[in-house]
Amino acid sequence: MNSMKIVLIHGQNHKGSTCHIGRMLADKISGEKEITEFFLPKELNHFCLGCYACMKNIENCPFCDEKKVIADAMEQSDLLIFTSPNYCMLPSAPMKAFIDLFYQYWLPHRPQAAMFRKKAVVISTTAGMGAGKVCTQLKRTLAYWGVPYIRKYAVAVQAMNWKDVNPKKKERIEKDMAKLAESIKRARIGKPSPYIRFMFSMMAMSKKNPDDPESEHWKQQGWLDGKKPWKD
Repeated sequence: MNSMKIVLIHGQNHKGSTCHIGRMLADKISGEKEITEFFLPKELNHFCLGCYACMKNIENCPFCDEKKVIADAMEQSDLLIFTSPNYCMLPSAPMKAFIDLFYQYWLPHRPQAAMFRKKAVVISTTAGMGAGKVCTQLKRTLAYWGVPYIRKYAVAVQAMNWKDVNPKKKERIEKDMAKLAESIKRARIGKPSPYIRFMFSMMAMSKKNPDDPESEHWKQQGWLDGKKPWKD
């Protein structure tokens, strides 16, 4: 079996409970694996400028060099793990900035064919409430990137750091990660949801307009001629 390439995108620099659980999941996936981690904002400390330069070419982004390191790792991965603690019922600010900086990956813009063949997990923790909302937003982002297999894990750890989490809760989390890891290994990558497939078709129709700055990207992929990235 080929080695599974796993990329973790952490929405914080500190290695807290959310990061710990993400790493636990990656470690529990059996077999050969290659794990790469990125911490935000340490490795991408920018906000989208709204300059639209990437609409003509992704490489036109003023932060392209830093983004490309992460983009290349994601493209080559088999599994993406996004972790973000709950900050005011939302993903962390660095994670939101990351999503904004990769907005061209969304279906209405320049979706990347590789994303339609990925597995992904989104993980969030909180002291009390809100982790589920964070996971829902991260899952929505990945779905609009075209990722067909997405699982989410939200948990209230009732602590400010991993060492203070109740041992019984830690034990339950570890069991959950072991179960999820096996599920990921067994799962087959299918098609995106009917809604995402419908949205892709609608976008393909709109990109036939030659005045659209992103139409050339869709043309090069063969998507304007009926080709579908989940059938490649």
